[in-house]
Amino acid sequence: MDKSRTPPPNNLAIWPVRRETGALAQALATGLGATLMQPWLADKRQAEAFAGAFGTARGWVFIGAAGIATRFLSALPQSKHTDPAVVVLDDHARFAVALLGGHEGGANALAYQVARLTGAVPVVTTATEAVKPLTLGIGCRRGVSAEQIERAARHALSGRTLSEVREVATVDLKANEAGLLTFCDQHGLPLRIFAAADLQARPFVTQPSTWVQQSVGLSGVCEPCALLASVRGRLLVPKQALSGVAVAVVEDQGPHVNAERQDN
Repeated sequence: MDKSRTPPPNNLAIWPVRRETGALAQALATGLGATLMQPWLADKRQAEAFAGAFGTARGWVFIGAAGIATRFLSALPQSKHTDPAVVVLDDHARFAVALLGGHEGGANALAYQVARLTGAVPVVTTATEAVKPLTLGIGCRRGVSAEQIERAARHALSGRTLSEVREVATVDLKANEAGLLTFCDQHGLPLRIFAAADLQARPFVTQPSTWVQQSVGLSGVCEPCALLASVRGRLLVPKQALSGVAVAVVEDQGPHVNAERQDN
C-alpha cells in the first residue's frame, strides 16, 4: 500500500473491508480524527496489505466481520504492551468489539468512542471490567463542572467506590457535556451514550421529573440509562439529585456476582 494511504505514526486508522461501508468509515474517520484506508485500491490482497500497515498506527477500527479480522490478525500480535488496539465494528454498526489491546493498547476506550459516534453497543471482554459490578446513570444541567458531578456520584455511591464502576451512561443530548467528559477522563471511566428515542421506549423511572420532561422530552435520564447499560442489573440506588446532577446506581447481577458471593 503506498505511503499516501499509510497512517501517520501514533494515529488511528479505519480499515473498511467492503467499499459499501465507505460512508460509515468516513464518518468514523472524521469523528475520531483517523486516517481512512481504502484497501480495495491496494495492489495486493487485503490480508497482506493489512499486515504491512498493522504496525503503522496506534489503533485500528476494522469494519467488517470479526472472523475476517481474526484471520487478518493471524501471527501479527507480538506483545500486549506494544501491539496497536483493534476494534471490530460490523457493517451495520451494531457492535463495537474491543478485539486486541483492551487495556494496554486502549481498545476498550476506543470501542466506547466508536460506540458514541455510531450508536453501536460497546463490547469489552477483559477481566478487569467484567468484575466491576456498578454502572452510574448520570443526568445533569448544562454547564455543571466535573467537581459537581464527582460530588454527586460519590454521594449516590454511598460507601461504594468509583473503582467499582464499570461505566457511566447518559443521554445523547449530554454526549459533549464538558464537565461529564472531564469527570470520566479523570477517573478512567468509559462513557456510554443512549439515544433519547431509546430511553423514551424504556421509561424505567421511579421519580419522574417535570423539569427533565420539559427540557429533553424524557421522564428521566439517570435511571433508564443505568438500567439499559446493565441489562442484568438491579437498581441499587434510585435517582439522587445534588447541585444540578442526578445519579442512579445499578449493580450487575451476572454470574460472576453470584460466584463471588459463594466464595465469600
